[in-house]
Amino acid sequence: MDTVESSSSDQHQRITCQLCSKPYKEPRILPCLHSFCGQCLSKKIGRSGTKQNMECPTCQRSITIPEGGVNAIPQNLHLGFEVEVARHMSKIGSDGEKTCDACIDGSTGPAVVFCCTCHHLLCKLCHDHHTRSKIFHHHQIFGLDKKSLKQHASKVKPIVHLCSQPHAKEELYCETCQLLTCEDCTLVLHKDHRIADMRNVATVHRDAMREALVCAQKVTSKLTSAIDENDKIAKQINTSCKENTTLIINEAFKQLYQKFEERKNTLFSDMETMIVSKTTALTLQKEQLMKMQVEIGSYTEMTSHILQTHTDHEVVELGDLLPTELKAILKKVENMSLTPNQSNDVHVSLHTDSLIKELSVLGHVIDSPPSSSQSTWSSESVARMKKMYCVKVESMTSKGESYPYGGLHVKAELRPKSQVGAIVPGEVEDHGDGTYTITLTPQTAGPHQLLITMEGQHIQDNPCDLNVKTKYSSLCNPVITCRGPVDIAIHDSGVIYVVCGKGHSVLALDQGGQLMRTIYDGYNGHGDGQFIDPCGLFIKGDVLYVADSGNHRIQKLTTGGQFLQKFGQLGSGQGQFRYPSSVIVDQRDRLIVSDNQNHRVVILDEAGTWLLTINGNVHAFQYPKGLALDPQGNIHVAASGSNTIKVFTPEGTYVRTYGDVKDPTGIVIDEDGYSFVTERTGNCLSIYGPEGNKIHKDGNLNDPRGIKLDPKSGSLYVANFGADTILCCVI
Repeated sequence: MDTVESSSSDQHQRITCQLCSKPYKEPRILPCLHSFCGQCLSKKIGRSGTKQNMECPTCQRSITIPEGGVNAIPQNLHLGFEVEVARHMSKIGSDGEKTCDACIDGSTGPAVVFCCTCHHLLCKLCHDHHTRSKIFHHHQIFGLDKKSLKQHASKVKPIVHLCSQPHAKEELYCETCQLLTCEDCTLVLHKDHRIADMRNVATVHRDAMREALVCAQKVTSKLTSAIDENDKIAKQINTSCKENTTLIINEAFKQLYQKFEERKNTLFSDMETMIVSKTTALTLQKEQLMKMQVEIGSYTEMTSHILQTHTDHEVVELGDLLPTELKAILKKVENMSLTPNQSNDVHVSLHTDSLIKELSVLGHVIDSPPSSSQSTWSSESVARMKKMYCVKVESMTSKGESYPYGGLHVKAELRPKSQVGAIVPGEVEDHGDGTYTITLTPQTAGPHQLLITMEGQHIQDNPCDLNVKTKYSSLCNPVITCRGPVDIAIHDSGVIYVVCGKGHSVLALDQGGQLMRTIYDGYNGHGDGQFIDPCGLFIKGDVLYVADSGNHRIQKLTTGGQFLQKFGQLGSGQGQFRYPSSVIVDQRDRLIVSDNQNHRVVILDEAGTWLLTINGNVHAFQYPKGLALDPQGNIHVAASGSNTIKVFTPEGTYVRTYGDVKDPTGIVIDEDGYSFVTERTGNCLSIYGPEGNKIHKDGNLNDPRGIKLDPKSGSLYVANFGADTILCCVI
């Protein structure tokens, strides 16, 4: 290829391919608007190792190669024309004689002019033919002198020739092939294709370019504004923002320095006060010691003088005056402390470690401040009365990003919507990473409003309504199936012991209801460790207490089933029972028994000695069944005959009556004093508050009997006798 020599370095750089460092040959333009020789691109694609993508050598943008390869990449005709013009202008401007491009053998003489339209050097004869011919008379021609070159160089027009037909005018465009073509080629190569006038297609493309240009100008205007705003913000950051931040930091630390200085002066003042106090105390002590020293000195001096100068008559006359007084003074000295009443220590306690740790993370310079309205809260638990309700708060910036620092003032409270109940404040734990845990314990059930503020402003989605449920969720599907469960006891290990009335048995089951061992499984057993119609079951430690109703006794066994002890026989006197239905053990290890058909509750010591009788005839209850202890140690009796719950002190004194229940059979009380009562005839479970007010009722049970609470898991178990199942829920 001819070397293009140009006086303009810019033009030389513009027409030189970056890959081969030579003037472009058949330049192709990529989507990133960078151009390269077609042949150079072919080599580049071959080296890339993939036919689908290549990296632009100039901007490193990933370019998708069309299916047709390099030939499908648009040609940069304008750049190719510029290369061609540069080549011609270099040829024209070279020294020496130029040959005519139009003559066959060049024998008519040297070239004297250049045709801008044909791109040919013409001799005088061909020039005359050009000017006289109707075909060429409109062509623009200029001389080869430097003045003409400079004046007419811009008039050189591009020659576009992509068609295979020589000398054809490419004034048509095949929309199917997306190629410029001539009329002849449309009949053969582009037969039945969509053909359009090249000028119309160009108009469409120009309109699209103009529209894109308008959009680009608008975007450019926005970008200019954005850049100006960027510069404005950058200037503000380095001026007013920097000044304000510096002022805030300086003011904060000025206050800290002031407080530190004040505290230092206070400590120095305390030190001086203590030193003065210690010195004063020591001075007073010294004065007392010196006074004693002077007194003793006076008496010793007087005594020595008398011993030396006085006669026996004079000494006798004085008698024991001096020894008595001296002994009295010495007695005073004995009662005095001779050691300094003050130590030489002045101890100062500063506890600076924690303060230094806090100071090391004091303050934060951040891009955007924390925003209450952007900060969020969430909770995975259900709000239940008397139970802890936890809320997680995450602080966010005004940009919606996580704020990674603690120290914000977060406050929460739970307000009941009714007149009943007090506002519950939340306990806030700052984790130091922008998150906070809030703990609230609702005291009443029903609609509440949850309010969470950060720096005095409500956070996102707050205040909000929160319905506090009772300390109870409805009984779920049966968790255990067994024959007529009457009562239940839960060991600390999670083993569930069940009294089965239909089988006269006591079974040990795992949490899934699988049988682990059988304590007794028989009928009409009168021996030790055997039962008839066992009704009540209680466990304490590794000891089981069974109300062996049909044998009119209480049996004591190990959890492994080994017999330990028995109390009672049929009768109505002390040490006798008539169908005992329930047994519990209090904190003093006393056995409390429902003596059902004797209409009384009896209390025994651990050895079975009769201690106390609570007479149902006196206290108006009959057929006592379930027993439970409240947090104060009071005894609650499910009095099935009077359809009430009777409450007595541990010493048997009547306290109160509550409940309107149908044949109450089982009762259990949680740590907050809430009573859960099974109603055998009512086929339901009722819940009463600590004051005896009914707060919930769960029906659809089938002859429910005993009820127990597992304090570890918070699970409530109900012996649903009529359906041969044990139900469970979490309170």
